Amino acid sequence: MDPATVPGSASEHPWQHPWPAWRAIFIRVYTMVGYHNLTLMAAGVAFYAFLSFVPLLGAIVMTYGLIADPSTVARHMETIFELVPADAARLISDQLIAVVTTASTQAGLGLLVALLLSIYGAMRAASAIIQALNVIYEEEDERSIVTTTLLSAMLTVAAIFAAIVGILSAGVLTWIRGQTAFLGTAGAILIQGATWLVAAMIASAAIAFAYRYGPDRARAKWRWLSVGSMAATVLWLLATVSFGVYAANFANYNATYGALGAVVVLLMWLFVSSLAILIGAEINAEAERQTAVDSTVGHPLPMGRRGARLADSLPSKRQMKPRRDRY
Repeated sequence: MDPATVPGSASEHPWQHPWPAWRAIFIRVYTMVGYHNLTLMAAGVAFYAFLSFVPLLGAIVMTYGLIADPSTVARHMETIFELVPADAARLISDQLIAVVTTASTQAGLGLLVALLLSIYGAMRAASAIIQALNVIYEEEDERSIVTTTLLSAMLTVAAIFAAIVGILSAGVLTWIRGQTAFLGTAGAILIQGATWLVAAMIASAAIAFAYRYGPDRARAKWRWLSVGSMAATVLWLLATVSFGVYAANFANYNATYGALGAVVVLLMWLFVSSLAILIGAEINAEAERQTAVDSTVGHPLPMGRRGARLADSLPSKRQMKPRRDRY
């Protein structure tokens, strides 16, 4: 397609796209959510994230224990628990207590072995995200099993690092909350706002990291990952708040599922979180497809030689105004 007929084809970063370009991008994102079966992929990612939950929690606690007392994790995470639905927070808290009790008995080589096993167990969620990102970016993963395993481990370690930063930040915010108790309601609102802001910054950075290194393609420049990671973070925060309100006031999961109610709430929260991340990736993918400028790292290359399908093509005339039944 002639680049001159595509709005935003000369954009060097997504923030330069004009409104007609964003209109075409959002239409395609809406279409591709169904075409790529994003809800089904999000359910798969949520399932593997659920299976990875306890190992990941163990890895976080044991890694945190290398720099501080593991028993302080639960206290520092009290602020973080305010970000998730109440039933899910209770389930996480119960598992956290069990993990802290186990971690406190580990030392030396035993701690290292337990940490490595926890990281290995938590890699399933990273592998699921990698596969989903390859579908969204329309790439075939031709990397060896060794490479993908190491990549999954890297993303898992990055998630652990992000969680540690979040816990430390939560500890600082908890301390500040105690020091500003005299401010009353105003201080509480200020700390709550700071909690959400810190969570958004950490989540956005972690999501952008996964977008950059997950799919099997030439790496996109960070600027081309910013819109999707920010959108995913905003969607995640909105979905978390909305689902928390819904689960607390309208849906009675305990009446329907009995003792499994908290598990179902956690799974549903993981699902809406995964869907937000995948929609953010879809926004990045379509924003990148909209420009003729090389969006990959390194020296600018012409289309067809960039090593990324979406960077190597412009939207076709059909894709400018797509319909799901003919995409």
